[in-house]
Amino acid sequence: MRPERYNAREAEQKWQKIWAERATFQTHSDDPRAKYYVLEMFPYPSGRIHMGHVRNYAMGDVVARYKRARGFNVLHPMGWDAFGMPAENAAMQNKSHPAAWTYSNIDTMRGQLKSMGLSLDWSREIATCDPSYYKHQQKLFLDFLAAGLVTRKKSKVNWDPVDHTVLANEQVVEGRGWRSGAIVEQRELTQWFFKITDYAEDLLKALDGLDRWPEKVRLMQRNWIGRSEGMLVRFAIDPASAPQIATEAGAQELEIYTTRPDTLFGAKFMALAPDHPLAAAAARHDPKLQAFIEECKRVGTSLAAIETAEKKGYDTGLRVIHPFDPTWRLPVYVANFVLMDYGTGAIFGCPAHDQRDLDFVNAYGLGVTPVVCPPGVDPGSFVIEKEAYDGDGTMINSRFLDGMTIEDAKKEIARRLEAQSLGNRPQGKRQVNFKLRDWGISRQRYWGCPIPIIHCEACGVVPVPAADLPVVLPEDVSFDLPGNPLDRHPTWKHVACPQCGGKARRETDTMDTFVDSSWYFARFTDPWNETAPTTPAIANHWLPVDQYIGGVEHAILHLLYSRFFTRAMRRCGHLALDEPFAGLFTQGMVVHETYRHPEGQWIAPAEVRVEAGTDGRRAILIEGGVEIEIGPIEKMSKSKRNIVDPDDIIATYGADTARWFMLSDSPPERDVIWTEAGIQGATRQTQRLWRLVCEIERIVGAGRPTMPTAFSAEAHEIRQAAHRALAKVEDEVEQLRFNVCIATIYELSNILGAAVGAIEKSEIADDLRFAFAEAGDILVHLFAPMMPHLAEECWSVLGHETLVAESAWPIADRALIVQSQITIPVQVNGRKRADLTIDRDADVKTVEAAALALDAVRRALDNRPPKKVIVVPQRIVNVVI
Repeated sequence: MRPERYNAREAEQKWQKIWAERATFQTHSDDPRAKYYVLEMFPYPSGRIHMGHVRNYAMGDVVARYKRARGFNVLHPMGWDAFGMPAENAAMQNKSHPAAWTYSNIDTMRGQLKSMGLSLDWSREIATCDPSYYKHQQKLFLDFLAAGLVTRKKSKVNWDPVDHTVLANEQVVEGRGWRSGAIVEQRELTQWFFKITDYAEDLLKALDGLDRWPEKVRLMQRNWIGRSEGMLVRFAIDPASAPQIATEAGAQELEIYTTRPDTLFGAKFMALAPDHPLAAAAARHDPKLQAFIEECKRVGTSLAAIETAEKKGYDTGLRVIHPFDPTWRLPVYVANFVLMDYGTGAIFGCPAHDQRDLDFVNAYGLGVTPVVCPPGVDPGSFVIEKEAYDGDGTMINSRFLDGMTIEDAKKEIARRLEAQSLGNRPQGKRQVNFKLRDWGISRQRYWGCPIPIIHCEACGVVPVPAADLPVVLPEDVSFDLPGNPLDRHPTWKHVACPQCGGKARRETDTMDTFVDSSWYFARFTDPWNETAPTTPAIANHWLPVDQYIGGVEHAILHLLYSRFFTRAMRRCGHLALDEPFAGLFTQGMVVHETYRHPEGQWIAPAEVRVEAGTDGRRAILIEGGVEIEIGPIEKMSKSKRNIVDPDDIIATYGADTARWFMLSDSPPERDVIWTEAGIQGATRQTQRLWRLVCEIERIVGAGRPTMPTAFSAEAHEIRQAAHRALAKVEDEVEQLRFNVCIATIYELSNILGAAVGAIEKSEIADDLRFAFAEAGDILVHLFAPMMPHLAEECWSVLGHETLVAESAWPIADRALIVQSQITIPVQVNGRKRADLTIDRDADVKTVEAAALALDAVRRALDNRPPKKVIVVPQRIVNVVI
């Protein structure tokens, strides 16, 4: 006799062992079936998985299991994004080695992921910190270098003077280093760059073809690439304004890039980036300006940091001459909101139509002249005070442009500037610019992929010969002092030059960890190739990834870098495609209530008992009985301690229940709110499905009946419900609407449960037995991708000797589920008045007559004949009176 309760702990361990022994999820590239590559963004081995991982990997697993059942050869691998600063921080704090910390975490997290029952091909597992992986990354660097896609140049970086390291923009918090708290400086360092700008136009245009990507992600990438059409405009420097500065800088003109040349007559000032050559020349004669420039360097280098900082400037004394009025002089400021690496490092300010410029002139009293008047506004009374106007309109206060549209004014300005000369060149030139900058990959870190370069005084920059790869990180390093341990290593960096044999030194910068994740999807296709990063024939077979799943926080950098890498790898012969991910899905976060002690400290959910009373919910501290404040629902985080441990959930409820709740609670693109009531509800449904399948097995009996020639009404309804659910889940899982799939499974289980409860006879007809057997099989297949362990147990109960994980998806009989009647809305003058139930195949005249006969329609007509009746077959009827 079957146990009344499903034992998740026993079943999950049993079936995971069977899958492993049978290598059920190992993938072979020579399989003749059509390929399907599903991949979730691989995790950083921080130590433990969290509920966000459970949700992310459960989603990918549903797709992988479903596609495998539909007959595809599915590639579903897993690896570890294993380099990065957290390992170095842990090494400093725990007196351990980053490798030991990382691999220990990998072992823990691998065990946790396996406990989820994911259908992963573990034979392809990779870790980016392993020399067997980064050897090939170094080879890619050398190939990119040979192809002209790598350059070395000076770059402005965020420098932490305490930790002696470069910080990413995200690691600068209110002008201070995120770990040391030191005031960050801007320094110029010689850095290695990937020339992603070579592909700026291509990366932008190709977004239009990524129709299976979320539009919000494509928009974010478009904005990041930032294509703009504008003009380079050359302003003559007034030689009388500051002759020594202009002479010293060797400059007779100031060149700016603008997307709004139409607003030139609204110009009130020019602004230079703090590191502009003219600014440096002026600062040599003005200590106060030099101090201002140093202050600017203490702001982060990110656009966000600069945009949010208070707009400040310093008048250099220089003046430039307006291109269309030799008597008009504009002051030249050094400003903290101008970037040297965008455009020319200089701008003209038109405060009436740019909020940043307006804030600046209001601070320095430079005045405002509007030059674009909004539609329907009197130009004589239009003024700008605290809010700039950046909309459409007609040109005013602009001499020969007055009365023109903005677009016509841009064309006229361009025509005139290109016809005017300054020196022996046109004073203006149309130009396309991009915000996208080359990707600086140099990091002053130990725990990263070594850059395979040797510096020789005689030969210069020398690539490490491919035969000498990998350049392996030394193990005997110390983290007792700040900065990069590779710089301090007594032997590692000292080598012989591969070209001349003389004394040389290794590059001690390591690669940005985004490099590691920019090609891992290609390595998964053949991770056993020891001689090359890819086996092109195999990589080209599997790529692009058919379905990629991960957080929207990676919408720009990781995805953009991966798109660049794929193009660069194609250029170097490693791949034959441009786009790495055909389909992209960005899932929502897992969130939870927060709890706070009256004394201020955050309390973990496991330490709290939530009670419902007449005056609402309240939280009680389990140890001590103190009432705790219930805070807002927020993303699970260590800082707020609102984390639920997946190990605890799996141990208490089972992996299937955790997966089911993660998939059922809300649409996958939205956040899911973790609640105890929700997980308990998922547990009840697990047990309910188990009991239902056991009941179906009792009804069907030992011998499974063959399909009869005819079915009773009762059997027909069961079959119709099962096939309707099957077709619905097929349609919804393709759209990744897992919550709708689960709702459909609930509906089917309710129908089957009612049918089981209605059976009173001991003798059950064969047609009914067949209907139940078929419906039971379909039901198990439907929840198998979500709850695979329960499905295997139920599949066995139903008498199958195979694994459901290795069984083909049932075929939905869509003719069976076409209903003979449909219900369509009936409107009168566009307002719904009634619903009409009628034969699906009814002709237009019949539908029209039936609609006009409805009581609600007759009342609306009030004995008046309709002017027109519009019938959209099987959709809607609209009566016009």
